Amino acid sequence: MAWVGFSMVAVFMLLILTRRLSAIVALILVPVVFGLAIGIGPQMGEMIMDGVVKVVPTAMMLMFALLYFAVMFDAGLFEPAVRRIIRWVGDDPLRITLGTAALSSIISLDGDGATTVLVVVTAFLPVYLRLGMNPLILAVMLLLTNTVINIVPWGGPTARAASALHVDAMDVFVGLIPAMLLGLGYAFAAAWWLGKRERRRLGWVAGQAAQEPVQAYAAKSSHRPRLFWVNLALTLALVASMGMGVAPLPVLMMIGLALALVINYPQLADQKERIAAHADNVLNVVALIFAAGAFTGILAGSGMVDGMSKAFLDVVPEASGPYMSVITSLAAIPFTFFMSNDAFFYGILPILNGAGAQYGVDPLHIARASVLGQPVHALSPLIAAPYLLAGLLKRDMGELQRYCLIWALGSSAVLILAALATGAIT
Repeated sequence: MAWVGFSMVAVFMLLILTRRLSAIVALILVPVVFGLAIGIGPQMGEMIMDGVVKVVPTAMMLMFALLYFAVMFDAGLFEPAVRRIIRWVGDDPLRITLGTAALSSIISLDGDGATTVLVVVTAFLPVYLRLGMNPLILAVMLLLTNTVINIVPWGGPTARAASALHVDAMDVFVGLIPAMLLGLGYAFAAAWWLGKRERRRLGWVAGQAAQEPVQAYAAKSSHRPRLFWVNLALTLALVASMGMGVAPLPVLMMIGLALALVINYPQLADQKERIAAHADNVLNVVALIFAAGAFTGILAGSGMVDGMSKAFLDVVPEASGPYMSVITSLAAIPFTFFMSNDAFFYGILPILNGAGAQYGVDPLHIARASVLGQPVHALSPLIAAPYLLAGLLKRDMGELQRYCLIWALGSSAVLILAALATGAIT
């Protein structure tokens, strides 16, 4: 069963990496074909349902969380922050780098990297170009903040890790909050250092050649500026309720979305329009989570995970067994760079978790460790985000990677050390 499991994971990863199949199709068809081949056809239905049932809470939470923050973005909740930051930075390179990091941190709360890239680049690239600053600094600020904030429960990495190991996404997130704060501290320290360096390079002097700040972007028809304080209070109440565990996360997100729609778009047609505007993104994410449930259901129910874990243990020195969470955090850096998140979280992570279970390592620690390599993953040539960023900045992909990689490795190192120091992983 170990060889069957490794073969199934290898075929899945090959199909994903070569783009022969989409992640959703591969997650469903590959285990079904292997299951039929080894003669577990009659039992596969029950295995798939067991796997899908375990990821239902994660899928619910993601669906309503993505819609909630999308509605808040449409309503203009983040607009005052964008405009104030742009107004505050002026023509000071140090303020501009710090403002870039601040805006990226705020916009990243929606859990969608593409939105963050588009908003931050649209707001700040004209400022960088006007002053002659290096636009690749903007890319570093986006990378260091977005990948840390994206550890939120509705972000892709945490949701994938939680669904792959059948743990609660909120538990994964809460344990990593101190590490995230230190990771953000590293990001703002990098912003300060790069801003000071740009000051020296450009010969900037306070009060010299001050210019009119660039406007972020024009207001949209979907914005509801009169409801800003109501939306802010609702969002803060939602976040506080999640932190206090008032109700299960999916329930809180459901209620939050319903209130957000009623408050901002009381007309039925407007509500349908807002949901339809983000339906593609939400549907893809939810379908992926359910497909992952089918994959992990067969992987676990057939005994493949147990066999693969024992085989993995044979090559791992016995003395290092108790350190599987640390090994996972280090392995996540190269693995997530050379393969997609789907291939790592649904193909490799269950094996690492199974091996750790043999030594009593908490699956929650394995899940937390698995997301600490995301700063490096954000530069992977296998995902769309860096290509989007490179295109907007009019820079070559290789140039982007060379400039940002050392900062990304530093961010992952800070996250891993902070997670160890705070007990998030042991």
